[in-house]
Amino acid sequence: MSEIAITGLGAVCRLGAGVETFWTRVMTGDTAPPDRVPDPDARVPLPLYYLVPQVVTGECGTSTAAGAAGADPGLGPAGRYTLQAGLEAYADARLDDVAPDSVAVVTGSSVGDARQVELARAGQAAQLTGASPPFAQASALAARIGAGAGAVSLSNACAGSGYAIALGAEMIRAGEADVVVAGGVEAYSRVTVAAFNRMGAQGSERPRPFARDRAGVMLGEGAGAVVLETVEHARQRGARIYARLAGSGWSCDAAHPTAPDPTGAQAARAMRAALSEAGATPEDVALIVPHATGTKLNDSTEAAAMAGVFGPRLDRIPLHNLKAIVGHLAGGAAVLGTVLAALCLHHRTIPGNPPVSELDPECPVYLPATPTVLDSGVALVNAYAFGGNNISLALTGAPS
Repeated sequence: MSEIAITGLGAVCRLGAGVETFWTRVMTGDTAPPDRVPDPDARVPLPLYYLVPQVVTGECGTSTAAGAAGADPGLGPAGRYTLQAGLEAYADARLDDVAPDSVAVVTGSSVGDARQVELARAGQAAQLTGASPPFAQASALAARIGAGAGAVSLSNACAGSGYAIALGAEMIRAGEADVVVAGGVEAYSRVTVAAFNRMGAQGSERPRPFARDRAGVMLGEGAGAVVLETVEHARQRGARIYARLAGSGWSCDAAHPTAPDPTGAQAARAMRAALSEAGATPEDVALIVPHATGTKLNDSTEAAAMAGVFGPRLDRIPLHNLKAIVGHLAGGAAVLGTVLAALCLHHRTIPGNPPVSELDPECPVYLPATPTVLDSGVALVNAYAFGGNNISLALTGAPS
């Protein structure tokens, strides 16, 4: 089976635009209290979100990539974030000499630009052109790149971008494309924040996954993207390789529309499948970027699943709680976790975690507060979603 390389990265989130900014501020453990959404019609108890700073959305015209994205009046924030991250990854991979007809785009999202539909229905904005909110993202990026090998949009909720990455790798192996720009996105929407309030899952302060006093999810805006191609293709064109996408594992709880199966059996199965495809064992895992939303049930379920896979070694494997810094990007969560894992392997360093007061005894995990050396091993990225959709991705370092 062909080895898949990750040769380009892109990111935009509450920390700002660009992978360099993302890495620098994650390394410093840059936490912040959530933003109060500037939406007077969000009549919910906790109208809180981690918003992308307006200065990087193109509305102020200070970002080149964002400015290019903002030139399309048919795009809402999710479309602009997708373009920003996707174009950064495309440029980072230096794909100018690759035939556009051999490039495809695959993106995942939960509700895409649902906010624009909300505003249009309220008579507060013009109706967006194009199709349904999650659909438009991949098409917009493909049009901007000129990608002729395909544009695929997934809506697998909070696992969406993980599935996009795995599907992108399979498209390459199947010969449908030589290169895939894969990613995901989420933007503020009233219906999303209302739903999480209604479920009692919305947090009131900065997220603290796995902590005894964790208080729920803090949703976040943003997008991420990775460029995938075979290792052979990357070597032929002299591309830099950040890491390899060595395996992926899919599963479904098939249990409940919004709650995970508390046994974690299918989440554990996804982790084992990703490691098996990577030719690795649980002993090879040196980093986990967990889903870790910060809710009582999700964190304890994921901890049970990881304990089932890694046994007592779980409390010695470094985890990085990315959502404690950027919030939960839903459809963009898995790809931003993948960007982080690729950067950790590339820099051979795992950033320290924002401190928590005390770990939940039901979550026997290891959250180092200072940077950790990552010389070798597998980095595992988990993402779980409504509908019981689970995916794990296994990354390894660049080939020597």
